[in-house]
Amino acid sequence: MDIVVKGRKTEVPERFRKHVAEKLKLEKIQRLDAKVISLDVEVSKEPNPRQADRCDRVEITLRSRGPVIRAEAAASDPYAALDLAAEKLDARLRKQHDKRFSRRGARRISAAEVPHHVPGAATLNGAGETAPQEEQGAVPTKRIGSLEVQGEGPLIVREKTHVAAPMTLDQALYEMELVGHDFYLFVDSETKEPSVVYRRHAYDYGVIHLTTDTMVTEAHSPEAGGALGG
Repeated sequence: MDIVVKGRKTEVPERFRKHVAEKLKLEKIQRLDAKVISLDVEVSKEPNPRQADRCDRVEITLRSRGPVIRAEAAASDPYAALDLAAEKLDARLRKQHDKRFSRRGARRISAAEVPHHVPGAATLNGAGETAPQEEQGAVPTKRIGSLEVQGEGPLIVREKTHVAAPMTLDQALYEMELVGHDFYLFVDSETKEPSVVYRRHAYDYGVIHLTTDTMVTEAHSPEAGGALGG
């Protein structure tokens, strides 16, 4: 695998290409992700003189059989920007490597252990078939709205609460690719509203923004009046 270095509306000197090869050690990257397919480095320059301290931008894109990992940074020169982007790439690679390692180390429970770990799970008889309800013990059934619920109610397998810092749409896409999910919930830094970015067919992405409609809220409020009689 080679490192592809290219410039966007700017020339990339040979000295910088050699520095990239020295900075991004392929052996170290492949130790963290053995399924790396390609590693691209793109250099661009901001012509606005007001952004002289961030005029050079370096974006590193690592593609493998898993999720795409990107890291970018801007600085007053391309060498400093490369150093910052390389640090971000290394941190994200280690995070993904540790995540894969923890998944492999997790112990899987057998089918016989499921009833002990999941309340309300069906049990199996000696033939490996689902045991009749009388063998499992009578479970009371009640109706809540349109749902028929057994026992204490719907089983919530997992519930998580995350503290989320507002981020841009581009950052949300990066985070989704990093964790390898098909969707990512985040708080949009522009609208301050919850949003979801998700993967569509091929390489397309979609985004859903949630906003509060006061008319809908009032219509569903218990204090809202009923229909007028004729």
